[in-house]
Amino acid sequence: MICVEKFKEIYKREPEAVAFCPYRVCPLGAHVDHQNGKITGLAIDKGIHIAYSPKQNGIIELQSIQFDKRAQWHVSSVPEIKQKDWADYFRGATIMLSKKYPISVGLCGIIEGSLPIGGLSSSAAVTIAFLTALCRVNGITLSDMELVNIAKSAENNYVGVNCGKLDQCCEIFSQKNHLLYFDMQSDSYELISASKNMKPYKIAILFSGLERSLASTNYNMRIDECKASAYFLKALEGMDYNMFNETRLRDVPYDVFVKHKDKLPENWRKRAEHFYAENKRVEDGINLWKEGDIEGFGKLIFESGKSSIENYEVGCDELITLYEIMTETEGIYGGRFSGAGFKGCLMAIINPDYADSIKESITKKYIEKYPNLKDKFEIFICNTEDGVHV
Repeated sequence: MICVEKFKEIYKREPEAVAFCPYRVCPLGAHVDHQNGKITGLAIDKGIHIAYSPKQNGIIELQSIQFDKRAQWHVSSVPEIKQKDWADYFRGATIMLSKKYPISVGLCGIIEGSLPIGGLSSSAAVTIAFLTALCRVNGITLSDMELVNIAKSAENNYVGVNCGKLDQCCEIFSQKNHLLYFDMQSDSYELISASKNMKPYKIAILFSGLERSLASTNYNMRIDECKASAYFLKALEGMDYNMFNETRLRDVPYDVFVKHKDKLPENWRKRAEHFYAENKRVEDGINLWKEGDIEGFGKLIFESGKSSIENYEVGCDELITLYEIMTETEGIYGGRFSGAGFKGCLMAIINPDYADSIKESITKKYIEKYPNLKDKFEIFICNTEDGVHV
């Protein structure tokens, strides 16, 4: 690993350990986690590695292979507001962990990401990997849900991204060769092994060549539109609508939406339409996965991608082009935008026998339309992986 070699070069010794947090894909359950919906997830064998050793003086010192600037602070004096750089996720994580547990030991670490940024929950992965390392050097043992909530709080309350907990759950609870089925309302989950009747599959990651950060997109606006829809529906039905920030579409029964949907502003109606349909796709998809019907499961993923474009209204021209190319490519069971859908990448579940032809065909068609992205567009073929570990 590059991070280990870089650590030895800078600190003239071996790191004490390497924390690894995988990236994740969400085949079904797009844009519903922040509304307490149901999701599916798979961790992949690419992610964030942090080679690290403890610093007894309490200093946290981090460098990234991807970024030039070194970040440094003391565990007891983290800047209270974000500094608007790549290390804000770590500062936020330090603050949120220190609110629950006393921390006195810092660490020096080198961070390495194995894929381009955008659509694979790299922000959650790097936060979880860092928290895992910081807890270990301080002798702190977190439950899985504590780790989920602390990592999520760092993004919500420090970085300013109003994400749900899909990314964190997928990257912590996932197991190799299992599909994670998680209910965001009850925090209940199931790990479902691939049926013996299922055809072979791998995960393809199609990086559009356009990087993005959720903090600089309309991601938060979409969440507010979902909440506004739920708030309005509750009011129309005479339900207790309480506080806006605590309102979620999962609180509103589907028949209430059907009854009042024509009274909603068009954008709010479309966001809610996506939510209810996507939740149904998750439920149907779980049954198909259990039956070993990877083709049926894939068709639902394509439907999810279409709804993300038409009802949730995410995606730029490049991502939509890639999605359309995927729907016509032999060997792809199903695919859609990965992550929020603002630039970044797409994921697909593919028949591994077609991996080479898929890469060749999609690359040719995409680069013909966007020749300026020739040197940035990439396709990676991945396997499933276990969640975060050291």
